Amino acid sequence: MPNRRGGVSVGFSNSNRRGCDSFWPMKRFVILPGVILLVFGVIGLVHPSFNYHQQEEVAKFGPIKATVDEEKTAQIPAAVSITLLIAGIMVVVFGSRMKQ
Repeated sequence: MPNRRGGVSVGFSNSNRRGCDSFWPMKRFVILPGVILLVFGVIGLVHPSFNYHQQEEVAKFGPIKATVDEEKTAQIPAAVSITLLIAGIMVVVFGSRMKQ
């Protein structure tokens, strides 16, 4: 059957595709943690501090408890964010070049 575009048609055999199919899940398994590290690194650089609430029990009289809701701030150091970013880039780049 001639090709309608007038060019050469290229086909892939199923034997080559089976080897490739078993390779892609492994590649995705390696690249996914790299993308997660990248996202955490970017979030740490864009939003370096966040607030959270912690409840502390200050007194207890039998069944009655007195608690205090305390707001705390956590800082993410820039060095940690940059390290996560670089590690994520390295895992994505070297994970995509990984051989079977």
